[in-house]
Amino acid sequence: MNSISPNLNLMIKACEKASKVIIRDFGELENLQVSKKGPKDFVTKTDKRVEKILIEELSKSKKNYSFITEETGKIINKNKDIFWIIDPIDGTTNFLHGVPHFAISVALQKDNEIIIGLIFDPIKNEIFYAEKNNGSFVNNNRVRVSKKTNIDECLFASDNDGIKSIYPKLNLRNTGCAALDLAYVGCGRFDGYFHNKINLWDIAAGKIIIEEAGGKVNNIKHFNINKIDIRAGNPNIYEKMMRKLVNF
Repeated sequence: MNSISPNLNLMIKACEKASKVIIRDFGELENLQVSKKGPKDFVTKTDKRVEKILIEELSKSKKNYSFITEETGKIINKNKDIFWIIDPIDGTTNFLHGVPHFAISVALQKDNEIIIGLIFDPIKNEIFYAEKNNGSFVNNNRVRVSKKTNIDECLFASDNDGIKSIYPKLNLRNTGCAALDLAYVGCGRFDGYFHNKINLWDIAAGKIIIEEAGGKVNNIKHFNINKIDIRAGNPNIYEKMMRKLVNF
């Protein structure tokens, strides 16, 4: 196993603990399809529970770090330059419908730069992670972005708006989970990803995973954290992809 920092180790442990709630609740969904309240309230509760566990676990040994989270928003602690960025369940619609494609996403940002990212798919038991200047990994195996150069042979991911705007110029998928789309670019399953007006917590971990895997991501710093236009891909096809996205 490659050596990892105490912070990344803490993130992995926190995600493993939180994932137990996700797996249990995901198994419960079938019983809920018939209930009056329906699954939507249930998913919101799961989201909040998972976020609470992550915040508690990450705060145990790093009491002063601040947070940016999907459910709670900003939590400013003593250390205002270091933030945990958390999306407790990215892909809640998939979760809601019993589709096993969603993930926990946690990143660590220091002085406005993302230095660690972790995306944990609890159902497929895949942990994607990266630390600045230390490479990208899936379950302890080093990964790289794809080497494809012919854009017609590439597979890209986006959301519905991206697909409506760009198809058939590119071969596209909408999986319903931005975090995993980015993780998949990082390990070469997808060749590129683009999405407009996305939240920081959806993409923070994926950004560093792609960069540390040798991929290219646009500069997201000048965007509002709730309205980020992200472009990511393997470096051979990044510019070719950008030319296709010129009006998007």
